Amino acid sequence: MQSASLRFRRLAWSAALAVGALSVSSASWAESVVRYGISMADIPLTSGQPDRGAGAYQFTGHTIYDPLIAWEANIGSRPGKLVPGLATEWKPDPKDPKKWLFTLRKGVKFHDGSVFNADAVVWNLDKVLSDKSPQYDAKQAAQVRPRIPSIASWRKVSDEVVEITTKDVDALFPYQLPWFLIGSPAQWDKLGRDWNKVASQPSGTGPFKLDKLVPRERAELVRHAGYWDKARLAKADRIVLLPIPDALTRANALLNGQVDVIETPPPDALGQLQKGGFKIVSNVTPHVWPYHFSTQPGSPWADVRVRKAVNLAIDREAIVSLLNGQASVARGQLDATSPWFGKPTFDVKYDLAQARALMAQAGYGKSRPLKAKVIIAQGGSGQMLSLPMNEFIQQSLAEIGVQIEFEVVELENLYLHWRSGAKADMNAGKGISAINLGYVTADPFYALTRFMDSRYIAPNGVNWGGLSDPQVDATIDKIRTTFDPKAQDKLLASLHETLVNQALMLWVVHDTNPHAHSPKIKHFVQAQHWFQDLTTVGY
Repeated sequence: MQSASLRFRRLAWSAALAVGALSVSSASWAESVVRYGISMADIPLTSGQPDRGAGAYQFTGHTIYDPLIAWEANIGSRPGKLVPGLATEWKPDPKDPKKWLFTLRKGVKFHDGSVFNADAVVWNLDKVLSDKSPQYDAKQAAQVRPRIPSIASWRKVSDEVVEITTKDVDALFPYQLPWFLIGSPAQWDKLGRDWNKVASQPSGTGPFKLDKLVPRERAELVRHAGYWDKARLAKADRIVLLPIPDALTRANALLNGQVDVIETPPPDALGQLQKGGFKIVSNVTPHVWPYHFSTQPGSPWADVRVRKAVNLAIDREAIVSLLNGQASVARGQLDATSPWFGKPTFDVKYDLAQARALMAQAGYGKSRPLKAKVIIAQGGSGQMLSLPMNEFIQQSLAEIGVQIEFEVVELENLYLHWRSGAKADMNAGKGISAINLGYVTADPFYALTRFMDSRYIAPNGVNWGGLSDPQVDATIDKIRTTFDPKAQDKLLASLHETLVNQALMLWVVHDTNPHAHSPKIKHFVQAQHWFQDLTTVGY
């Protein structure tokens, strides 16, 4: 039974959406307008580097801005790959492979008409990596620094060439750069060097311009007709992003015609949506929903037998059923079809008897339960059905003598705890020993090395659990210095084997990133990635 506050909140959302839909319709009757109900509680940061996690990049990241190296997210029939963005070519210096040379795209202008060049790239790197620079923005730096940890220094070689030097030789470095977005230095100057003003009037080089921003209510993106990539011009004239964090409210908004597209429809509403003529779209998605354990001394998860036991205590098929098929069973960090999956000796499966036996070996059981606190999000992009799924996990682990207590926070607060690491006072000081956060696993850096490299222990990266293993570090060093793809794949597979054999996370399911849209929407490409390209959406 719904609480009065929940019913009130949903009614309030419906009223706000109805007013918003009317204003969009009357103000832009000649345009093709797509109203998009997103699962976030607020519009992600628009000033250059989005907050609210990886999912935000599809909304206020790769819409307004471009990276040097992009990820192909406008096809759904195969996995995407790295493709040229604002850099047409990149390569390590044969004499010093720590130095990468980027040849920049000619003739590109920012939305404000200023020219994109090497000075703009250097200025943007200073903006997030140099706290002594006038344009340094702590908000944006907090979002992107953990995503580009390899960068040591940078310099302009010419107007069309930039050199970026990594801390160590790093063959995986290009995978970090789709997360680094480039905004206009001229716009920042024009707006009085005020990042709050830039948030309302940003200027990137991307396929959309921001036309209107009302925090916690809406962002309106308009098609940039002068976009440099003519093969990627937006199909819709205007996309209106409407934050609707409650899944049922999003589905009702779609059913009532208040929005045209929603992400993460609630499983229970899929049948009703399909009967109403709405289309459900999903795809293979490199994205996993795990618990990430602290491996610090004193952590309840320090014993590998406990970590393996909890992995064996989860009926993942039942969770897939809970999600009405909108997920796939996880056997590790990666899908078994990945070239980096390898051949782990620990089989991540449902086996209660073995789970109880391992807990008994570790000295625990129902008469002497292990107690742990896990920090989770109320919901949000990438968190799937956070509360019901976590309740299922809680009940399942109780069957083997593990008592889980939850600290429930808003998604951006969860990211703050994540970036701080398990040893931070906000985590260890409150007894938090695991974090539930969906992870993008599309590339080797994002899937594996950032979580296992001791050099990326917070605050230097997002090795949240604090793993420090000399053998793991040695394998990662080999990967970084191996530029041959086949040899690199073998090393990455061995790294994933270690991750699984040590049960460093509790893996539950892989997301399929479901969306639902009105039959009026004729164009919608669901990429095999967590990034989705909004230029593909339209009538």
